Amino acid sequence: MAEVKIRDLTKSYGAVQVVHGVNVDIEDGQFVVLVGPSGCGKSTLLRMIAGLEGISGGTISIGDRVVNNLPPAQRDIAMVFQNYALYPHKTVGANMGFPLKMARMDKAEIDARVKRAADILGLQPYLDRFPRALSGGQRQRVAMGRAIVRDPQVFLFDEPLSNLDAKLRVQMRSEIRELHQRLGTTTVYVTHDQIEAMTMADRIVVMRDGRISQIGAPLELYDRPANTFVAGFIGSPSMNLIDGAVSQGRFAAPGIDLPLPEALPAALRPAEGTRLTYGIRPEHLTIADQGQPASVVVVEPTGAEIHLVVRAGQQELTVVLRERQSFHPGQTVHLAPVPGLIHLFDQTGARIA
Repeated sequence: MAEVKIRDLTKSYGAVQVVHGVNVDIEDGQFVVLVGPSGCGKSTLLRMIAGLEGISGGTISIGDRVVNNLPPAQRDIAMVFQNYALYPHKTVGANMGFPLKMARMDKAEIDARVKRAADILGLQPYLDRFPRALSGGQRQRVAMGRAIVRDPQVFLFDEPLSNLDAKLRVQMRSEIRELHQRLGTTTVYVTHDQIEAMTMADRIVVMRDGRISQIGAPLELYDRPANTFVAGFIGSPSMNLIDGAVSQGRFAAPGIDLPLPEALPAALRPAEGTRLTYGIRPEHLTIADQGQPASVVVVEPTGAEIHLVVRAGQQELTVVLRERQSFHPGQTVHLAPVPGLIHLFDQTGARIA
């Protein structure tokens, strides 16, 4: 196991720069998730750590070695790809043991490592099968087993669950997290799915346009997003964000009148007329006898919760309710934000606090 340090990392393709001075410290044994929309640079960053992409500037250290100029085989990492990358003509056991065979390891040691990985992943009954006889989840476990047998310092996962159906993704993310807890190997995991990031990570790195927007623990990012991008990206359904201004000590937008946070220090309380963005998570809006009037547009019962899409003034808002209530489109409801759970952002998108 080893820590990973990334300093001032840049990547350019000709005149186009796609990664801009990234700095990340990944502690020994941590599970860190790189998350962001498509094209944000997260997979490029992972591939630079792996040595599959050259770097344009900065340094990458794994343990006590700067690995900028080392080929992938000498970095002591193991990577699990999105498409499994299994050899169709080899059995499960042969697929898992292949990297050790290429390293000219003794056959008895290869067999012992393959058996150990198969025990960990529940693959013992399938060692003599070919990939075509396996389900998607089993193939992903084989790909993980091929990484485990190498006993690397760092695991790298590049969107490994994106080809699986929803139920299997839930199962596999639990298995990957349990595997990390058992092995304790430093892990860097790339996904565009913020639910995967929230449920699996020790720390999340949120990326946008080749830059880091925020780094922190999952609940830290959820409770105190650094800017409107993180606020809107982390959380499902996403945070309601309303553009408006301070008016008579409250927040105002066309057809909207909402209270400002009471606990905001005087030095940070925005002055009259200040333009800002008001953020409130869907589960922190309640149905009240009095408050902001809104018209119900869509009712989505999910079983455990009811999701409402409502229109307040010119703004559509999402409300999540955990108590079962009856609503219908066109109905007027009154909304009240939960005190202490209101977020304010300035005109640059940065958090006010």
